[in-house]
Amino acid sequence: MEYLNLFLAVLPGLIIIIYIYNKDKYDKEPKKYILLATLLGVISCFPAVLFTLQFEQVLTVKIPEQMNLLQLVYFSFVAVAFSEEIAKYTLLKVFLFPKKVFDEPMDGIVYAVCVGMGFAILENILYVLEGGLQLALLRMFTAVPAHAVFGVFMGYYLGLAKIRKKQEQPFAQYYFMAVISAVVLHGAYDFFLFSNNILGLSILSFLGLMMAVSMSKKLIKEHLMNSPFKNDAP
Repeated sequence: MEYLNLFLAVLPGLIIIIYIYNKDKYDKEPKKYILLATLLGVISCFPAVLFTLQFEQVLTVKIPEQMNLLQLVYFSFVAVAFSEEIAKYTLLKVFLFPKKVFDEPMDGIVYAVCVGMGFAILENILYVLEGGLQLALLRMFTAVPAHAVFGVFMGYYLGLAKIRKKQEQPFAQYYFMAVISAVVLHGAYDFFLFSNNILGLSILSFLGLMMAVSMSKKLIKEHLMNSPFKNDAP
């Protein structure tokens, strides 16, 4: 049973990596960089945990269900969302953004989603080994797709930043948007998810996730339409 749980913990992340790799139809990224992005996502878990522990020190309550509204906002948006997204963003920005193969807007989405999936795979393994099959099935349709969505938004703005930078146009604001968009989405998802003591509010996390998935598809389509390699495709 443990092997089945482990398989189910890893499977959704791999499926999303394959999906986003195949969506990049005009100029596919080298597989070694897809692997690198995924490994960077795994590595980002460790600084994210350290950041979270540091931010959690200001809280007097450690269990989300027992937090008041302000504590829950801080926990969701700062201790968790900011810690995790800034860790993913930093490794993505340092190790993949400068690469020559990062040469079209869609590349930002591809690499950011792969980083997100590396993070989600390790996080999923840790949760599932403790929570079992039921948790594995639940996270397959919630937490893992959520990390993919956060990656799409982060990568969308990093893709814009890279192209604007190459064109010698203003681009620094897109760095900020890459981080803040992922943090806001992640924080809102966690806030509604942790609000179990407020009747019906936790349902908004799933409704919000579905809306974000729909928006992500539009962002992917937009970057594909603006690919400089579109006319070169067979």
